[in-house]
Amino acid sequence: MEVESLSMISNPTSGGDIVLAGVTKRFVTPTGQAMTAIRDVNLKIGAGKFCAIVGPTGCGKSTTLTLTSGLDTPSAGTVHVGGRQVDGITPGVGFVFQHDALLPWKSVIANVALGPQLRGATKTEARELARDWLTTVGLSGFEDHYPHQLSGGMRKRVQLAATLINNPSLLMMDEPFSALDVQTRAIMTNELMRLWEQTRPSVMFVTHDLEEAIAIADQVVVMTVGPATVKDVFEIDLPRPRGQIQDIRFEARFLELYKMIWTSLREEVERSYAMAASRKAGDK
Repeated sequence: MEVESLSMISNPTSGGDIVLAGVTKRFVTPTGQAMTAIRDVNLKIGAGKFCAIVGPTGCGKSTTLTLTSGLDTPSAGTVHVGGRQVDGITPGVGFVFQHDALLPWKSVIANVALGPQLRGATKTEARELARDWLTTVGLSGFEDHYPHQLSGGMRKRVQLAATLINNPSLLMMDEPFSALDVQTRAIMTNELMRLWEQTRPSVMFVTHDLEEAIAIADQVVVMTVGPATVKDVFEIDLPRPRGQIQDIRFEARFLELYKMIWTSLREEVERSYAMAASRKAGDK
């Protein structure tokens, strides 16, 4: 999975809507029991839009990303990207995972250059492009460092460069900044917004941080407790470019949106806690 996260970018498409229609995903647990992760998910995300997905822990948010990217297939329903049904790795997709997906034995510049090399660029061409991207994400001078020599925030910058260097038209982000401290997370979110504004790929961004979701997204999707389905979709009408995430959250419209979305999300979070408490009591 780690190697795929750096290199599974095909030639980018011209972009297009993301449409999930009646999508259900079932798994078989190690004990042989059937489990439904998501059920009858219907969702449309416009081309070049930034969609944030929130919901209770374990409700199937990440499953929605893997199905859209083509890393897995639905048990029922269909996924279309740019009018094409997803039946394998989605062309033009880039995936940024929650945990670092860098190759520890390769230098920073070698990690970033890997994608272009796998797509046919010469080593020299790939490294020149990687050097430009490292400058773009503020890591000029760290080309020959190794991942273990970098801070968490710096590794995330390398991971963003390693993904964006492939010019993805579709970007999947699964809680990419959750392991960072509050200050570094804010810096990385601002950095992501700056980079996204340059190329505007379609984005599906899973997060547990509702403030983060509202600050960065064009729409926020609230999913129900598992097996998850789409409960609500909120359009975020804050103007772009939005500026620093630290400042946006004090705006009157931001506070209105937060209250509205939290009312929907809170019901699902409370249901999730109640179900967990019931299972715990049943185990005694």
